[in-house]
Amino acid sequence: LIWLMINRISTSAAINSNATATPDQIATGYITSTSGAATQITLPTGTLMGNRLRASRGTVFKFYVDNTAGANTVTIAVATNGILSAAAAAGSGANFGLLTVPSGATGLAEFTMVFTSATAYVFSRTA
Repeated sequence: LIWLMINRISTSAAINSNATATPDQIATGYITSTSGAATQITLPTGTLMGNRLRASRGTVFKFYVDNTAGANTVTIAVATNGILSAAAAAGSGANFGLLTVPSGATGLAEFTMVFTSATAYVFSRTA
């Protein structure tokens, strides 16, 4: 038995400077950054993101940040009712928990929001 999952993303949102992402941008599932300067992307509040996704307790949402065409680091930050996972809060190793995305060939990261209610999520890097 072989299980194969292919997820083709047809839309993306560009965030090329320090900004708070909109729920619609995050909901595309694919954020790009081509900035030459260090960029911080703050996620929407739990309430705004929960409303956009029609989330409830147990909703899981994954999205990607692509900084392969960027020239500097992208850092992800959470807003109100976005809680960092234990791994993220500890600033763990090279993958899980790391909230920065380097530029260049290795500049691609997967992040996951797990909703604990309709208005709050736990956030972590998952790849």
